Amino acid sequence: MSSRKFFALVAAALLAVFVAACGSSDSSDDTGGSGSSGDLSGEIAGAGSSAQEAAQEAWIAGIQNDNPDVTISYDPIGSGGGREQFIAGGSDYGGSDSAFEGSELNGANKRCEDQSGELIQIPVYISPIAVVYNLPEVESLQLSPETLAGIFAQDITNWNDPKIAADNPDADLPDKAITPVNRSDDSGTTANFTDYMSKTAPDVWTFGSDDAWPVKGGEAANGTSGVVDAVKNGDGTIGYADESQAGDLGIAAIKVGDEFVAPSAEGAANDLDASKEDTSGGQYVFSYDVNRTTTDPSNYPIILASYEMACTAYDDSNTADIVKALLNYMISADGQDAAASNAGSAPITDQLREQIQPAVDAIGS
Repeated sequence: MSSRKFFALVAAALLAVFVAACGSSDSSDDTGGSGSSGDLSGEIAGAGSSAQEAAQEAWIAGIQNDNPDVTISYDPIGSGGGREQFIAGGSDYGGSDSAFEGSELNGANKRCEDQSGELIQIPVYISPIAVVYNLPEVESLQLSPETLAGIFAQDITNWNDPKIAADNPDADLPDKAITPVNRSDDSGTTANFTDYMSKTAPDVWTFGSDDAWPVKGGEAANGTSGVVDAVKNGDGTIGYADESQAGDLGIAAIKVGDEFVAPSAEGAANDLDASKEDTSGGQYVFSYDVNRTTTDPSNYPIILASYEMACTAYDDSNTADIVKALLNYMISADGQDAAASNAGSAPITDQLREQIQPAVDAIGS
């Protein structure tokens, strides 16, 4: 064989290897929304926040589309039920609109320690809580914190009350009874909503902050969808729900400083940026003391910073791999965009993603 022919064959072989390598690289990058490898298999189950339901649908679809041998279920039973189920070992991961505290934090830590792991609690979903109402006579509604608290404390019982009129000088308010609608289940949305009222109108809302609705009377409904349906099917009704599920109901603007502000993803994100982080729960346990009393109208303070709960270790390696892939997708730019598109949430910042990435990286390591 001539030297020219030999070198030509070598060059052709090297070119073939290079092309194959490029093709392999291209195909590994083209994994769809989740960025996972596609070789995962098994089943995991999650439960918790009903406010996260639409976002969970987007996240789960992203993983399952790229991993046909994976099945992920999520039961939107409410934040309280999700925390209880996670502590009891009845779910592999969970969502909660309230951070673990006290005995629940101890229980969650023990559950993960029993699996030779540590607890993970990371914020993955930031969303405004909308005050929704069904009052055909009033196209737009404005409420100060004191008036809002008075309505849900059932001190203000009629829509033409002078305090509501003072917030809405241009509105023709009807002589109609107010029917407040609250969650019947233990709910992180309730905890965030009552926390807002307790901090902005403490003289009116004297019930503190609680997952369980503390005022008797009114109308109660299960889950975010239940509250929305109850408000929609009533007349003169008012409730609170994740804005992504408000549908065509009226949404009140809330007084922040000297202005009335409508809920928005941008306003929710701004408010979390102005909130204080609490790192006392553990190296992978993140929580925030939300800034409820802001006077900056670029912030919307009735928000929930909703968390994902998981462990760094599981008894089954397939479970750990799927949980890790799911949480990685949740906090990724693509995953946050998918949630924003499906649920109207506010994407977490790159700075926050860098802070919580080590927690996800610790799963299965």
